[in-house]
Amino acid sequence: MKSYLQKMGRSLQLPVAVLPAAALLQGIGHMLPQDWAFSVYLQNGGTAILSNLAILFAVGLAFGMAEDQDGAAALAGLVAYLVPTSVLAPSSMATLMGIKEAAVNPAFAKIPGNVLIGIIAGLIAAAMYNKFHNVKMPMALSFFSGKRAVPIVTAVVMLAVSGVLLVIWPIFYSALVKFGESIIGLGAVGAGIFGFFNRLLIPTGLHQALNSVFWFDTAGINDIANFWAGTGTKGVTGMFLAGFFPVMMFGLPAGAYAIYRNARPENKKATGSLMLAGAFASFFTGVTEPLEFSFMFVAWPLYVIHAALTGLSLAFAAFMHWTAGFSFSAGLVDYILSFNLPMSNMPYMLIVQGLVLAVLYFFLFDFAIKKFNLMTPGREEIVDDANEPSVAIDANDDKYMLQAKKIYAALGGFENIDVVNNCTTRLRLTLKDSEEVNENAVKAAGAAGINKISKTNFQIIIGTEVQFVADALRSLFEAKAPIVSTNNADSKTTETKATEVKQSANAGKKVELHAVANGELVAIDQVNDPTFAQKMLGDGFAVYPTDGQIVAPVDGEIVAVFPTKHAMGFKTKEGVEILLHMGIDTVEMAGKPFELAVKDGDHVKHGQVLANVDLEMLKAAGKDTAMMVIVTNMDSISNIELTHTDDLVKTDVAVAELTLN
Repeated sequence: MKSYLQKMGRSLQLPVAVLPAAALLQGIGHMLPQDWAFSVYLQNGGTAILSNLAILFAVGLAFGMAEDQDGAAALAGLVAYLVPTSVLAPSSMATLMGIKEAAVNPAFAKIPGNVLIGIIAGLIAAAMYNKFHNVKMPMALSFFSGKRAVPIVTAVVMLAVSGVLLVIWPIFYSALVKFGESIIGLGAVGAGIFGFFNRLLIPTGLHQALNSVFWFDTAGINDIANFWAGTGTKGVTGMFLAGFFPVMMFGLPAGAYAIYRNARPENKKATGSLMLAGAFASFFTGVTEPLEFSFMFVAWPLYVIHAALTGLSLAFAAFMHWTAGFSFSAGLVDYILSFNLPMSNMPYMLIVQGLVLAVLYFFLFDFAIKKFNLMTPGREEIVDDANEPSVAIDANDDKYMLQAKKIYAALGGFENIDVVNNCTTRLRLTLKDSEEVNENAVKAAGAAGINKISKTNFQIIIGTEVQFVADALRSLFEAKAPIVSTNNADSKTTETKATEVKQSANAGKKVELHAVANGELVAIDQVNDPTFAQKMLGDGFAVYPTDGQIVAPVDGEIVAVFPTKHAMGFKTKEGVEILLHMGIDTVEMAGKPFELAVKDGDHVKHGQVLANVDLEMLKAAGKDTAMMVIVTNMDSISNIELTHTDDLVKTDVAVAELTLN
């Protein structure tokens, strides 16, 4: 059951990810003058998404829960939704029961568009797909074999389900309404109770059920859609949303700072990087998992404090009638988009509330960590990992593969792994025995936290780059990569030893990096991507090109060409490792704008043509055209500086100089 719920939670991310589009359309539409036809045009676009959430959930869940995520499952999800919403609609019920439509139980009017019906439809459609997509019919009916049979079977099953709903829906809906009304009737206290349990239930995944009652149209409250559609009472609509902004934008980041302050001195740098990334995600987008899972289990009293403060925040905002809304989560993006909406009431006061909440979070977290000696990130006991098993490191390994190899070894390798999956921030693993996992080694690999759900279900919180780590981990598992035991410091690989000797021999040597394109030169901290700008991958520079010809920055060997053609790695004879990344977020373009002139294993000279890039295609797709050059093994570099003084450069110009250790 837990495995099923785990997969369901991952599948729900697909329809939920559509909500920011509605927020963007609604937010911009309300920022523009309301007498402009274009503003109404945008708002209607957002409403089109929000009013069809049930369909999105039905299709998204059916697709995500299907064994091979096939489109036939998504079609079955749509069929599964249409059947009950049609046969149980008030007009159909009136005909069926031989009464006037006005006499039909009002509960049936809430079936069309109901998210719960969409979820039920999606789950049933996925179950039908998994059971019948390989069914073989007799020759005369062979056209309906396999996947074609799934929508038909689903329609028949949903007719039976509709018959059950005919009896139980009025009772169930009435109970939900009474539950919602009882909370609403408590006013600000009810909002606080909701906020407290919203956070407290996250480890179990049951918070989604609670959210559906208050945020969607399961019980008629529908706080998200009503807020963005401008329906309801100003200062009241949005009361189950507004209090999350002070928590996610200010409270949790302040708690992260308290965790950093209490880390061991030798762990502060690593802990600071982890907390900074989590705090940024929480503040800017409202994605809190990287932070919450970092202390949820290892320091559970902090999580109880967090849940209580969340409840307090929702209660206080509701009491003061300060409202703002979100469609995705309570981060800066949704806050700005909702600021001028009709249902927003004194939203600026949520910032004041957030600053106060930040103080509470910091001091309560700091006090609890010290008082109870909580093992938050960075406070773990130092473990000598000289004897820990590992996977052989290759010179071509990028940072994701390196992290995946550490996690793979900590999990016990392919002998203890059954399934590798991921959602937006977590590795979701099925293991033979989660007790065999070396949790300290997992954390040492850079994981934000772990969640041991059962003996076989195990989650590792990575962050928003989890897809790359998951792909690398999956490749290790499928290849049945061997794990080797190390005994002492002498167990370093021959390659590692050779690299150390080479670095020692090259100490003090200078290496020049050349411009990779004609254009404008900028330092790496000036690019529009926080991962590169904060030098998480290493130091370097970027060129905004005036033409599409891209050349090699150094003499060396090409050690990696990404399948999507947007990036490649180099290694010089001195051992300097360099990444050329062409554009920002261009991995999404699947290689279309890039025509490569080299391949993996080629030896190149600086100035040699590597690729021709269709800059107009990048710009049309809204992509940043920065051609970034990053030194990825900064531990072998004692100094790097830009040596070119003019902003404009040519491909034959040396623009940076490295000094080797």
